[in-house]
Amino acid sequence: MTDTTNPLYAKLLGETARISWEELQPFFARGALLWVAAETDLVAVALAVAEDDQASVAAWLSGGQLAKLEASRAEDLLARNPELWAVVVAPWVLVQERSGAPERH
Repeated sequence: MTDTTNPLYAKLLGETARISWEELQPFFARGALLWVAAETDLVAVALAVAEDDQASVAAWLSGGQLAKLEASRAEDLLARNPELWAVVVAPWVLVQERSGAPERH
């Protein structure tokens, strides 16, 4: 479970924003996009990446909740233009598709 009182978690949450696929395409071209599954806390993943939490990141990678964005998904995003949210943890941009009503914090 993520400690949402962590100051870095709060900072990353504040830096998370809605973004269009068009704006993300240059990052995809550079191979810098990481896809976060919809059921996974985007900010918790960003925190784990920022803190070099190798165990958590490895678990998400092996479980399919985190992956480098592939060309087939990029084509799908281009065709559908869904609502996306992203947060930067250099050198990565973590991106997630959101659906339904926004969560309130």
